[in-house]
This record gives sequence, C-alpha cells and structure tokens, in this order.
Amino acid sequence: MPQHKSAIKRVKTSAKRNLANRKARSEIRTFTKRMESASTTEEGQAVIRDLLSSLDRAGKKNLMHKNQVARRKSRAQRLFNKLSS
Repeated sequence: MPQHKSAIKRVKTSAKRNLANRKARSEIRTFTKRMESASTTEEGQAVIRDLLSSLDRAGKKNLMHKNQVARRKSRAQRLFNKLSS
C-alpha cells in the first residue's frame, strides 16, 4: 500500500481511469461486433455512427493509437459499404 498522500491519490485516480477505459474499449468491441452482424443498411447506419464516434473519442483521449483508430474506422467503413451495395 502506498504511504504518501500523492501516491494514495494516484492509486484512486488510476483505478477510476482504468474503469472508464475498460468501459470505452468494451463499447468499441460491442459496436464492432454489431457492425459485423448487421444485416440491413439502416441497421448498419445506426451502428456505424456510434462506432465511428466511439473510435474518435478513444483516439482523442489516447486510449488507442491514432493509426489503430484510423485502421478500425477504415475497416468498419468498408464493411458498411459492402453491406449497402
């Protein structure tokens, strides 16, 4: 256990951030799976909007590397384009 006041605070804040980051990554995985299983264009449109938004937020908060975000967005868009054609 940490003894210094700043170290105690660090443990608390890192645990809080860890929880938020886990939730964000889980949300991205969920939207990705929904995108892959989407059967109609309308369903895909709703999911891709949420997925791209989540990916942008993850990149902005440095939760994911910007190139990984770009790659995932590109793959999602390709899936959507295949679905809509």
